[in-house]
Amino acid sequence: MKSFFKNVLANIVAIMIVGAVFLLFLVVIIAASTFSSDSKPHIKTNSVLILDFKTQIIDSPNEDNPQLFSLNEKEKNIMVFDILEAIKNAKTDEKIKGISIETDGIKAGMTQLDDIRTALQDFKKSGKFVYAYGNVVSQSAYYLGSVADQYFLNPSGGIDLKGLSTEVLYMKKFAEKYGIGIEIIRHGKYKSAVEPFMREDMSPENREQLSTLLKDIWTTNATKMATARKMDTAQFRTVVDSLYGIIPDLSIKYKLADKLIQKSEYDDLLRSQLKLNEKDKLNKISFNTYISSLEEKNKTEDNQVAILYASGAIYNGEGYDNIYSENFIKEIKKIAENEKIKAVVLRINSPGGSANASDEILFELQQLKKKKPLIVSFGDYAASGGYYIAMAADKIYSEPNTLTGSIGVFGMIPYFKEIADKNGLNSYAVNTNANSNMYSPINGITPGGVSMMTKSVEQTYKRFVHFVTVNRKKSFAQIDEVGGGRVWSGTRAKEIGLVDELGTINDALTFAAQKANLKTYSVTNYPKKISKFEQLFKDMSEDEISARIIKNKIGLDNYKIFEQITNPKLQSSVMMEMPYHIKFD
Repeated sequence: MKSFFKNVLANIVAIMIVGAVFLLFLVVIIAASTFSSDSKPHIKTNSVLILDFKTQIIDSPNEDNPQLFSLNEKEKNIMVFDILEAIKNAKTDEKIKGISIETDGIKAGMTQLDDIRTALQDFKKSGKFVYAYGNVVSQSAYYLGSVADQYFLNPSGGIDLKGLSTEVLYMKKFAEKYGIGIEIIRHGKYKSAVEPFMREDMSPENREQLSTLLKDIWTTNATKMATARKMDTAQFRTVVDSLYGIIPDLSIKYKLADKLIQKSEYDDLLRSQLKLNEKDKLNKISFNTYISSLEEKNKTEDNQVAILYASGAIYNGEGYDNIYSENFIKEIKKIAENEKIKAVVLRINSPGGSANASDEILFELQQLKKKKPLIVSFGDYAASGGYYIAMAADKIYSEPNTLTGSIGVFGMIPYFKEIADKNGLNSYAVNTNANSNMYSPINGITPGGVSMMTKSVEQTYKRFVHFVTVNRKKSFAQIDEVGGGRVWSGTRAKEIGLVDELGTINDALTFAAQKANLKTYSVTNYPKKISKFEQLFKDMSEDEISARIIKNKIGLDNYKIFEQITNPKLQSSVMMEMPYHIKFD
């Protein structure tokens, strides 16, 4: 028996030692990474700034979220604002002679690509070159690369240029087959977030809005690509419809690319552009390295314009990865109390979420607006709850390809009575009142519950429209006509008065500074980026680990559908959420 306890004790001690060593190892890795990031790299003369496949472009600090055990991953997250500032700086930096775009599949949103593309066009005015090289090139990568002076393609490569399409998965029959009941309440015939659970096919209203949306986005992007490649729009349409980009020789014949060369030949071309000798090293500088090398300007200046990032879905409570009302309101109050901050740009990149959380956030933003100018800038998405919180703005800037509007409300309550019956499961409740057991996972929602949820949805919609009428200075009927849950492109939203101007985050910053009468100012970000230590330990909860495992197994898009049914924060609550996540792939 003594031997048994000795072995148990020895094993426990061994586990503790291994755990301590492992924890120390992680701390060393994080500390080394932190210290290495503190030292500014030196940029050599005659360098080329490179945008490659290792760069993942994000919109806000809370998207910079490295996973556990991948702290040294090659892929780097870079905020789009930092990239824009880097390109602006490189335009006048004598050490940077040009920019090389070397990415087959860039990870960025549509509006982020637009902003970078615009910045590169401005960079070219300096007389410096912009070249692009690709192997098997995604549509989004080509959209960005087409801005280059010349586009070079691998002889065995191709360009996946095919236009835009969206495919909606309908699950009504699936739910019926497996005994899953779903009670749906919505306001707005275009509010199609719940349509896959209601119908077996696409409604005419949904088809109409999707067709208009895709046409708006593709017309804008196709025109830019055609102009850059010196083609008329009819010719470009033929090239896209015929899928000529897939065949390298046809890519050259039909002007999608300028020359077929191997990557080493492309590097030699860059060398000749820099007038380097054969033995001279080609200095390629990543955006991440270049951004790290730039000196922080005027950070102690009293006159500051804050960028408040609202990125992700909107939830009640606390959290980091998305927009959680408690955390976000704390950030708003920090900005309100900081006397050095003279104006605020609210950068919204959100499809919406909880109606209650959106309302809480809107109220606090309205209080902030009483103290400081509040200008809104839309990213890829500013729809439903994302559009709702923008109603505190003095002025709204949208990108042409922003998906916005979706002024509508819905509630969705899943229940599993049929599947329970088929498997011999019964549920009985004892109640003190008519609706004490208003919602049951087995028996669903009571008639009284349905009635009150319907009233709640209708009331929330009227409240939504009210705030829009006040901010946009229009009547209820005018907003209701363009509301009903319909999603619009930024271009169309400007035409119908849902936004004030088409412009970038820099345009919003410039106007915010003017509104606050600032001639010089520095820019500060909220929320602040959390440390690697915090990033490590925030991922250690059981729920967080489980969610990440499921996401990895079924994919992000499928996970969003799964979450609609299983996430308790989304059940039995009124939602303001956009139905689409459109990618320019």
